[in-house]
Amino acid sequence: MQIALGSDHAGYSLKSVIVKYLEEQSHSVIDYGVQSEHSADYPDLASKVCKAVISEECQFGILICGTGIGMSIAANKYDGIRAALCSEPYSARCAKEHNNANIITLGSRVTGSGLALEIVKVFLDSNFQAGRHQTRLNKIREIERAQRKID
Repeated sequence: MQIALGSDHAGYSLKSVIVKYLEEQSHSVIDYGVQSEHSADYPDLASKVCKAVISEECQFGILICGTGIGMSIAANKYDGIRAALCSEPYSARCAKEHNNANIITLGSRVTGSGLALEIVKVFLDSNFQAGRHQTRLNKIREIERAQRKID
């Protein structure tokens, strides 16, 4: 599985831990940055990861900033992106099973590395359940289409 990762300066350290874990699990990782703790703007990194997921270059994305909130807000501006801020494994499982999330966001200042790895594992091991959940996703897609008409 090919996974896109991106973080701002606050998420750099946690991203490094996650990249190592994913590579150990034989996943292919595309790291869109950042490569240091020098200040960076999270929307720039979210954009790169979202474009990789939308184009299907990557199956999933992981975005990390201080709280995960900024990355989640930025990512969800893209049509077809369903980014879920996850702070524990249950939300990660439901994000995939119920919402078919294609990106998770994590907060490095509120989630330790051990918990973050559990969240990533559960997210990647879960599968979309479709059925009634697909009906809801179709409604979200209609909102996206209607918004494009307004713009």
